Amino acid sequence: MTTAELHKQFSQPAYYNNRELSWLAFNQRVLEEAVDERNPLLERLKFLAIFSSNLDEFMSVRVAGLKDQVSAEYKKPENKAGLTPKEQLSRISEKGHELVQKQYDIFNKKILPELKKRNVLILQSEELTDEQQQYLNGYFEQMILPVLTPMAVDAYRPFPMLLNKSLNLAIVLEDEEELPENRSKLALVQVPAVLGRYVSLPTNEGEKCYILLEEVISSYIQRLFSGYRVCSVSQFRITRNADLTIHEEGARDLLAEIEEELKKRKWGSAVRLEIKKKGRDQNILQFLLKELEVHSKDVYEIEGPLDLTFLFGFYGALSKDKEHLTYEKLIPQTPYDLKPYENIFVKAAEQDILLHHPYESFKPVIEFISAAADDPDVLAIKQTLYRVSGDSPIIEALKRAGEKGKQVTVLVELKARFDEENNVQWAKELEMAGCHVIYGINHLKTHSKITLVVRKGKSSIERYVHLGTGNYNDATAKIYTDLGLITTNQKIGIDATNFFNYLSGYMEKPSYHHLSVAPFAIRNDLIRLIDQEIYFHKQNGNGRIIAKMNSITDKPIIMKLYEASCAGVKVDLIVRGICCLKPGIPGISENIRVLSIVGRFLEHTRIYSFHHNGEEKIFLSSADLMTRNMENRVEIQFPIFDGKLKKRIQSIFALMLSDNVKAREQDSQGNYHYVKRGTEEAEIDSQLILFKMAYSQVE
Repeated sequence: MTTAELHKQFSQPAYYNNRELSWLAFNQRVLEEAVDERNPLLERLKFLAIFSSNLDEFMSVRVAGLKDQVSAEYKKPENKAGLTPKEQLSRISEKGHELVQKQYDIFNKKILPELKKRNVLILQSEELTDEQQQYLNGYFEQMILPVLTPMAVDAYRPFPMLLNKSLNLAIVLEDEEELPENRSKLALVQVPAVLGRYVSLPTNEGEKCYILLEEVISSYIQRLFSGYRVCSVSQFRITRNADLTIHEEGARDLLAEIEEELKKRKWGSAVRLEIKKKGRDQNILQFLLKELEVHSKDVYEIEGPLDLTFLFGFYGALSKDKEHLTYEKLIPQTPYDLKPYENIFVKAAEQDILLHHPYESFKPVIEFISAAADDPDVLAIKQTLYRVSGDSPIIEALKRAGEKGKQVTVLVELKARFDEENNVQWAKELEMAGCHVIYGINHLKTHSKITLVVRKGKSSIERYVHLGTGNYNDATAKIYTDLGLITTNQKIGIDATNFFNYLSGYMEKPSYHHLSVAPFAIRNDLIRLIDQEIYFHKQNGNGRIIAKMNSITDKPIIMKLYEASCAGVKVDLIVRGICCLKPGIPGISENIRVLSIVGRFLEHTRIYSFHHNGEEKIFLSSADLMTRNMENRVEIQFPIFDGKLKKRIQSIFALMLSDNVKAREQDSQGNYHYVKRGTEEAEIDSQLILFKMAYSQVE
């Protein structure tokens, strides 16, 4: 079928989920974890915080982008699901309000009562005992008052520029000595983030009582305005456009521009206003709408504390002595392909090593780079870095290697959203240590995860390559599921050399032996593999595709999967987040099944598997099946050759496809439902079973 014929047959908007609404459906699945009583109480509380954090980013990037399109009078329908920017914003607002209402219903009606049963209370000011009131009186005077800065708003002092995602109080005051028309005054107080969001109160033994910082400030606000009467205190929070506008010229210009743009992120246009219902002044709400230029549809009136991301810290505080209310601690194990304390270079020379995080430890990856830094026979280390942890042992190893005079080349992707500031700092530190730092390719994000170690062998140069589906981040490796490969395959080593030379120097895009590199090549190779699967199915009736990713939005790949379905190929997709493809449409996608697994760990692995008439071709990748990954990012897809490793990945797929605890299945309308489990059927929680399998490997 030609591209034009594909486009005509499979381009109906009804065949696609809207990208933004699909993301909201994913965040709804996160919210469902907060009501799943199979999760311990504090973990359910944490899922509320994750939901809020996710929604903040969605508002500040995706919603902000749509608002920019509306402002620019862009009215063209979104190309897959057929919605204009204005239509998308309307549906996002409707769904967003519905989900936030559910979130606070869960918090107020389920989580708080459950905490109370366990003698953990978040109190309002009117619920305090005399002892607690006395304690707060002193705490406010000594710890809070000196930090507060009241800001008057009048003809001489205009409405201030408020920080993105900051929590603020709008105070209406009355000056009884003024004429009636001049008596009303307005002041703002920012709730200082430096103090922490909640205060621990004195309690009876066995109890834990807390009060939120904004409640304390609201209670004692009169002390900031002596001579005036406080009429009302309205708690509010704004979310601003946080997407960076980068105009790339050269590396030094890019570094400086990103630093400048980071400052602007705090002051972008407002895209959402959250205001607490209790105590809020209706006139203040109207005033804020006007000053912030926020549409009424972007106002969220909240029945409870604003910004539930504070629950991350609350979780940390409570979990120290209430471990029974958290998940059982699971310790990442020694990888299946490595024995404890085994030399990773010696082992990699013998066989390919597969690493499955967080079930298997990320430590071998750190040791791989650290050992390379200290090995006198290692001549060069080349690595891409997208997101790393705050105190990264990998950065320290690279700096150490640079200081020892090794050839260290590091591509630090400065444009990794919300990690730009960290990455600018890492880039400077690495350069100071003598490393050669590359800032990527103009107008592309380098999202690939690859390390090349060049070592002097007995008779020749040896190349060791690590490739992964996830970032070189030891912190997220404990909670993100990812796969990595360490190999000495000669042709992959040559491909890695060419890849880094292409990024750092002047050369045409190389031809690779085994690596597939985006832009465009990954999409082209996947479409070719799907075509081959269609061919084999027509010949032998055994076509099968299994793929796992974070998101799928790319229309050419979706249309090709629809074509495969129409040809009878069985397609199983495990998609954690956004899925623009609709399964189960008669005559279009009836042979496609879509699962989403949302559980304890964040599913991050990208795996693409093709039956290929029994030959079984399996690829791991840094890329999701999104247009941005296919066209606007430098990504790597790499094959798994070893038969034993293929079987391990097939067993992972089989387990996930049989998950009946954390898996949801998408129907033909784009809605998700928990996978049904028969009354006699055992529970299969794929993430927990994979951990048990990792433990049993060691035992």
